[in-house]
Amino acid sequence: MSAETFYVTTPIFYVNDAPHIGHGYTTVMGDILTRWHRQRGESVWYLTGTDEHGQKVLRKAELNGVSPQEWVDKLVDDEWRPMLETLDIANDDYIRTTDQRHIDGSKAFWQALYERDAVYKGSFEGHYSVGSEEFVGEDDVVDGEGDDEGFKVSKLDGSRVEYMSEENYFFRLGDYQQKLLDFYEANPTFIQPESARNEVISFVSRGLRDLSISRSTFDWGIGVPWDDEHVMYVWIEALLNYVTAAGYGVDDERFAQLWPANIHIVGKDIARFHAVIWPAMLMAAGQPVPHQVFAHGWLLVGGQKMSKSKANGIRPDEIVDTFGSDAYRYYFARALTFGSDGSISWEDISARYHAELANGFGNLASRVAAMIGKYFDGTLPAAAELTDAELTVTDTVAEAVRAADEAIEAVAPQDALASIWRIVDELNGYITDQAPWKVAKDAATDEAAAARLATILNTTAEGLRVLAVVLNPVMPKASAVLWESLGAEPALGALADQRIDAVAAWGQLAAGSIITKPSSLFPRIETTETA
Repeated sequence: MSAETFYVTTPIFYVNDAPHIGHGYTTVMGDILTRWHRQRGESVWYLTGTDEHGQKVLRKAELNGVSPQEWVDKLVDDEWRPMLETLDIANDDYIRTTDQRHIDGSKAFWQALYERDAVYKGSFEGHYSVGSEEFVGEDDVVDGEGDDEGFKVSKLDGSRVEYMSEENYFFRLGDYQQKLLDFYEANPTFIQPESARNEVISFVSRGLRDLSISRSTFDWGIGVPWDDEHVMYVWIEALLNYVTAAGYGVDDERFAQLWPANIHIVGKDIARFHAVIWPAMLMAAGQPVPHQVFAHGWLLVGGQKMSKSKANGIRPDEIVDTFGSDAYRYYFARALTFGSDGSISWEDISARYHAELANGFGNLASRVAAMIGKYFDGTLPAAAELTDAELTVTDTVAEAVRAADEAIEAVAPQDALASIWRIVDELNGYITDQAPWKVAKDAATDEAAAARLATILNTTAEGLRVLAVVLNPVMPKASAVLWESLGAEPALGALADQRIDAVAAWGQLAAGSIITKPSSLFPRIETTETA
């Protein structure tokens, strides 16, 4: 790690149940982003983890007849860590709020708030949503309807609320209204996309009240360092994971290397916590604010936001078991606009898998290797003089790589993949137009035809080399197979060592490299399921 480390985080996910594809979506997008920056040659640190305290976890553990620690340990070991393996996540760190480093760092942060007079003792009386672990203002509480008839619910997310009264510590959030508005104005890209930024500014402009940040009616949480009758309010404690994982209060050198974070990737439903409460807390503690909070949209299944209560939650492995992890990663990065709500369906996953991956990319790799095997005994031929057709390919490749890199910089993976797929389409069109199988008919007796055939196949192999590199952050398994089939490593080195800024330079594959036909990157799949 260095002072220039690119530090990206997911939210830490609440472990009251097993993960669904919404959690996988956030995590995969962060993984693609950080893998791309690694492929740039940058120092990267990618953090994910689990949020394990709070009243909801306590109640779920009691319902299952185990201690809260036993409950969270089992879920983390059986469900949450395995999700990372299922989706090929290359995270650098995993933080649990039950980790001692998090406990120690959280207490140090709270002590800093206390010493800077940012907290005070008071009493809270009002509504609380155990489901979202959130205090809900009177203006945001309405009478429930349907299944919630007879209950009060939160307008913010529809969860049921309970009326409570208890002694709490409060954070002086009201002192930061104007400071936050000034900060947003001075840092227009701090909260993205623009829709999330507008919502946050509107929320803060309505006025901020001091925030209850401790609980005193249960003990499953981290104790307030100066008052053992209180535990930290779970949301306030959870936000601290971004600094405790970076070494706050425990490892000053590590903290200086990692903080502030470059990007917090969050769902839009928790953008307010990250773009309002979190920067105010950091300001109060005298710490730098992250460079950006990026709020992605909801995944919609059948037109509805996915949730357990609607029985439309889908586990990541349900999709991966059918289509594979590469296709999962590709689909969610390509089919949805990061930052907006997006509808998914099993039919759309299958259609894109076959049209874009099996027929588009996979068939391209297979055809090129097969023709080099047939016409040149599996040895990459040297290219002769490039014609306008080849120069069109090289220009397309260079522009596509440049555009993809800009899209990643703008946290727009869907645009990056759209640019990369211009290379796939260009190479497929180039093969159709150049018809190497026709040129091959004269190659045995015509030196010019033989040179032309060599140039065509060398060009397509070079294009595949570029695709292996730029698709490695998205589809690491298929890219590794392709890299091996191109015989690229002996001359060029490991795939992970190839750099985005140099990948479009033409002619890197060594003539004489042994080309092998890969196993089908994306074999056709018969599916009957729907989502």
